Amino acid sequence: MKDKSAINLRKSRERDSIEHQSKISDNDGDIINLASKDVVTIPPSKSIKETAETMGEYNFRRLPVTDPGSGKILGIVTVMDILDFLGGGQKFKIIQNKYQDNFLAAINEPVREIMTKDVICISNKDSISKALDIMLNNEVGAIPILDGDEKIVGIVTERDFSLSLGGVLTEELAEDVMTKNVITTTPGTPIESASKIMVRNRLRRIPIVGEDIEIATTSNDKLLGVVTASDIIKFFNDKELFEKMTSNTASDVLDKKISEIMATSLINVDPLTRLGDICQIFKDKDIAGVHVVKNDELLGIITEKDILKAIKN
Repeated sequence: MKDKSAINLRKSRERDSIEHQSKISDNDGDIINLASKDVVTIPPSKSIKETAETMGEYNFRRLPVTDPGSGKILGIVTVMDILDFLGGGQKFKIIQNKYQDNFLAAINEPVREIMTKDVICISNKDSISKALDIMLNNEVGAIPILDGDEKIVGIVTERDFSLSLGGVLTEELAEDVMTKNVITTTPGTPIESASKIMVRNRLRRIPIVGEDIEIATTSNDKLLGVVTASDIIKFFNDKELFEKMTSNTASDVLDKKISEIMATSLINVDPLTRLGDICQIFKDKDIAGVHVVKNDELLGIITEKDILKAIKN
């Protein structure tokens, strides 16, 4: 990175600003100023279907699971857990084995069956610097914040970091921090296969490439769209989906092509776009990633995780 000075992320949501300092804030307790304090939690008895609906309602990528009595955290469920259940990994066995491929029965399983139980948490007395280190070292996109009674008082996410940096990172460029080896797929990929790609590679978005039939080209790697984990969750929540099912089997849902749900209105940036401007795009457009494109060629992708790595470096 060109600018070796890091950033003090001691940002209050009320004043919506951050200041340049010689290092990321190490002040104890600063993390609560960056975090979201209105945390939506769910009980472990909530069904997988209801959990996906709650995610869709609030446009959340994860939900802490808490004990209804004590309020203490029991686990966390993410969009990746839902995708794993929908065919991406081991949790799909709930549908296959326990319910003999009866999708409609399996989605009413309690969320405790697919939630991540070993949750990495931090204290409301911790610093922003510590939170950043924990998120990067453990490759998690969010950390619940607990008070002295071990109850959730906030949650800090990759998004909180990236949204606080709009217009600030003025020296760092997209080409400096983008992920270059981008995993892509084609429009004919079934939703189940797309879920597997995401879960196995720990991705929340996959660019869709293929031949653009409206443009005369000999290339088969034209960027056509993108599908995200949230897109799949929204599809899963669609009431019409269940009305159109001809059976109760998972294949009725999972064999559908991602071309049916992919977004085609893409936001792309040039490789020389400043990182602070990209953070502002995230905020203005309410998105979590952009494609880095030049001359119609996909060079890379920048997500909120890439922003965190840039802050640290």
